[in-house]
Amino acid sequence: MMGSPRRHRSSDSRRFNLYFSLLLIFGKHAVAELRYSIPEEMKEGTSVGNVAKDLGLDKTSLIDRRFRVVSGSKDAFFEVNPNSGALQILKKIDREELCHGSGVCTMELKILVENPLEMHHVVVEITDINDHSPGFPEKEQQFKIAEHTSPGTRFQLHAARDPDAGINSIRTYTLTSNDHFEIDVSQSDEDKTPYLVLKKSLDREQKSKHVLFVTAVDGGKPQRSGTLNVSIIVLDTNDNRPVFSQDTYQVEIYENVPVGTIVTRVNATDTDEGNNGEIEFTLSKALSRNIYDIFELNRVSGEIKLKGAVDFEETEIYKIDVEASDKGTPPLTSRCRVIIKVKDVNDNPPEIEVTSLSNTVSEDSKPGTVISLISVTDKDSGVNGKIISSITSDVPFELKPSYKENIYSVVTKGFLDREQVSHYEITIEATDCGEPLLSTFKILNIQISDVNDNIPLFSQNTLQFYLSENNVAGGSIFSVSATDKDVNENAVLSYQIARGNELAMFLSVNSDNGDISALKSFDFETLKTFQFQVVATDSGTPSLSSNVTVHVFILDQNDNAPVILYPVSSNGSAEGVEEIPRNVNAGHLVTKVRAYDADIGYNGWLLFSLQEVTAHSLFGLDRYTGRIRTLRSFTETDEAEHKLLILVKDNGNVSLSATATVVVKLVEPREAFAAADVKSATKDDEDNNVTFYLMITLGSVSTLFLISIIVLIAMQCSKSTDYTSKYLQETNYDGTLCHSIQYRSGDKRYMLVGPRMSIGSTIVPGSHANTLVLPDRRGTSTEVRL
Repeated sequence: MMGSPRRHRSSDSRRFNLYFSLLLIFGKHAVAELRYSIPEEMKEGTSVGNVAKDLGLDKTSLIDRRFRVVSGSKDAFFEVNPNSGALQILKKIDREELCHGSGVCTMELKILVENPLEMHHVVVEITDINDHSPGFPEKEQQFKIAEHTSPGTRFQLHAARDPDAGINSIRTYTLTSNDHFEIDVSQSDEDKTPYLVLKKSLDREQKSKHVLFVTAVDGGKPQRSGTLNVSIIVLDTNDNRPVFSQDTYQVEIYENVPVGTIVTRVNATDTDEGNNGEIEFTLSKALSRNIYDIFELNRVSGEIKLKGAVDFEETEIYKIDVEASDKGTPPLTSRCRVIIKVKDVNDNPPEIEVTSLSNTVSEDSKPGTVISLISVTDKDSGVNGKIISSITSDVPFELKPSYKENIYSVVTKGFLDREQVSHYEITIEATDCGEPLLSTFKILNIQISDVNDNIPLFSQNTLQFYLSENNVAGGSIFSVSATDKDVNENAVLSYQIARGNELAMFLSVNSDNGDISALKSFDFETLKTFQFQVVATDSGTPSLSSNVTVHVFILDQNDNAPVILYPVSSNGSAEGVEEIPRNVNAGHLVTKVRAYDADIGYNGWLLFSLQEVTAHSLFGLDRYTGRIRTLRSFTETDEAEHKLLILVKDNGNVSLSATATVVVKLVEPREAFAAADVKSATKDDEDNNVTFYLMITLGSVSTLFLISIIVLIAMQCSKSTDYTSKYLQETNYDGTLCHSIQYRSGDKRYMLVGPRMSIGSTIVPGSHANTLVLPDRRGTSTEVRL
């Protein structure tokens, strides 16, 4: 019935089990064939059957899944309706033009849907309709028959041709009613050959010519027919006809034999003499037109020669009827059949057809993911058409055969990584098994798409930056940067500061470029180092992140002026009075000026100088310690009171300073002793105050020193990271309250020094600005930054 599907089913349980196993192995790619049957010459748009319904597909998803017919044929006769799922005729089908024969005429279609990728096979059988009438190659045929021809003699008539097949082909031949002839049909293979049989001897004197009509009738409904006009000329006796050595000649040739090759030779004899025994060979006029184009017959020798090229893929067998006629009056004719079989040679390479291809594959695709469907064909037959297919390139893909021969799926056989290989060229080779081997190559270009599988990476696990104190609030202080091996949005990074650190609230990071700004100005005297974490996050889904620890070291600036500790008067000014006996010798210590600078290193290194003095020859000032000593003994002419103005300044790039005034009074020795007793009580109070402040300062510094030493020892014992900082404070009251801070970062030792550290062998050549290079006990010099 037209349009009704039939699935191939077998009662054989073994075949059913094999088919079921193929379904399990290949999943949705292994499905049964759908078979439909339609008559030829149907109108365009006629529905063959509903493929979607028969395959169990959802009609609403057909458009999204690109439901379509794919075929390697140049002429497309069918299409599918993506809305209804129906298989429709695209253009009229002429079975005789399509199949050329009486056998079963079928067309195989490939139905493809995607997401998931599936391919189904549909076989459409084209049934014949009686749309052709039988026809004879010629309208008339003439026989010349001797009058003494024996009854029962057979004369071959032109065979009618009907392109229709089956019951619609020629069924019978009829002959007009007469007394001398009847018709007989001989069946050979699928051919019916009509013969005119003489049933009663002819008498030329009674009738010299007979006109008959032979009608060929087919079996269609309604029947169609064709007519041949047969005329019989009665001649005098030529009673022996040529006789072939064989009724049928069979020969095999290869399809690549050159033109001009003698294929075979037919032979016939005639026992008559003279013209009645001279034989001439001709090709039957009832042969198809292409035989005359390919073969030629020598009329005298009977040699059949190749006139044109033969092609096994077009025609495998040729049937040639050869007639041998003598030159008698009337001539006698006989026929033989020459069957030429063409043997295949391997002259066609395999053909690779890509029926579906996914050009882009995600790098997180699992092994076994289908990326393409291919079919391989070879026009040759037998071993020449046997194909072996493989992937020749070293790629993480492989071919998986389908349930149907020469249908393959290209699938992933391993995990993909776009960061290692972002593009593959898959070379598919199809080789037949002929001699010589013929091969065809097909290259599939596959792009690997990115997924977010790489975290952002910083160049180091920890970063170290140096920042001068008194920075401008809101200004950029340094920058961090990370990289991501992914691409596009998966590699777009944003930065943020990890909270949880008290100082993190005073920092801000540009989320786009990693520039870090300080929201406050830092003071070295309050904070010397701190650390925080910066987190880099990509824009993938889901997003990935990593962090880096940033160590920040605050560098000192000369932002603190020296402070005079002694002399200090009762009203808080830097003034003092010293009384000495007039009879002291040169080098006598008059007093010592004490000062302190909150800065460190060169910024806290103080120098003393005399700015004003009444007698330059009497007093001298040590520039490092602040000690004031007499330069000579006093004379009677020296004044009794001297005023000294001392300038105290640090060693910063822009030095800061303070001044102190010391008044020296010369007294007689006895008065000096008395004044010393009186002064001692007063000075004790002053000294007590100074000592109190000094004790507080010394205590604080000593406590910091001890804590630093303990931390240093603990960190050395635990083998802490190279970024651990140690601070050491020392006190020196030899004119200046000074201190130094030491710390280590990596393989470098940093020391912020006080003024006395430049004396002696502590500092080696190479020191500059706020950097001192200290000798390393291990034999290497260490750079110290201030």
